Amino acid sequence: MGVEICVEGLTKSFGHQVIWQDVSLTLPAGEVSVLLGPSGTGKSVFLKTLVGLLKPDRGSVRVAGRDITTLREHELYEVRKLFGVLFQDGALFGSMNLYDNIAFPLREHTRKSESEIRRIVLEKMDMVGLIGAEEKLPGEISGGMRKRAGLARALVLDPEVILFDEPDSGLDPVRVAYLNQLIVDLNAQIDATFLIVTHDIASARQVPDNIGLLFRRELVMFGPREKLLTSDEPVVRQFLNGRMQGPIGMAEEKDAAQVEQELAQLGDSARAETPGSRELTPRLLPGPGITRPPRWQAIARREAEPHRRREVADA
Repeated sequence: MGVEICVEGLTKSFGHQVIWQDVSLTLPAGEVSVLLGPSGTGKSVFLKTLVGLLKPDRGSVRVAGRDITTLREHELYEVRKLFGVLFQDGALFGSMNLYDNIAFPLREHTRKSESEIRRIVLEKMDMVGLIGAEEKLPGEISGGMRKRAGLARALVLDPEVILFDEPDSGLDPVRVAYLNQLIVDLNAQIDATFLIVTHDIASARQVPDNIGLLFRRELVMFGPREKLLTSDEPVVRQFLNGRMQGPIGMAEEKDAAQVEQELAQLGDSARAETPGSRELTPRLLPGPGITRPPRWQAIARREAEPHRRREVADA
């Protein structure tokens, strides 16, 4: 079972440059959350802060009730064992085959026998669809396979939290679709807490239980998927629709007058768009033979409620 992560008033800067400030959110235990935001808004910095690789200027990060910002190094080391991380490029050792790459954390951090390590490694490779590729080197496989190998390595210590740093980076749309299904299936099987940093809007619409958006050094929104996908917030609508008109510019920020003019130019149809008129993209469901966690029923009822209210209002 995953653990809850509570972030309160988190602020991080490098010198005089503020990355983000007063960020507060709760990653519910066992759920999948996605963090969106334009390039350069500090999403990867946020992930590093969650595992204690970077120390915030202010605020707290409580993982399973322990504030990692106040822990000593040996205490932080123990908390980090709760985490698994999938890096953008898989971060595999080029001179090791896939089996040895995936076995590396077990050999480094446990005293398990080689027979036990082999059982665990093959189990995780099977979960991500890599059985038969044990002897291949990272340079001999596709980008999608490297991602899956990196994910298998993140799983070998049975973490309660898994962080994904742009898992779709460098993948074509078909491989992204396969990876999204794999993430949904894994979450249903191991029930860990997932946090995914991504720019892929299709993934953000289909995969998570919760979505957040970073912009202008702040967390604009964070909450259930349907809340953000039906939001009227201009920066949220611009990002989800991938359009130029709105607060986000090439250098992230635009002049307020320019933003107002651009939003006005979108026309009556865009301005008339209301949360009630926006249908949610259907969620990805776990594959055949994979039991859905009990929370899926509650989430399905919650997401169906606005639709039921509209039907009653139209009757």
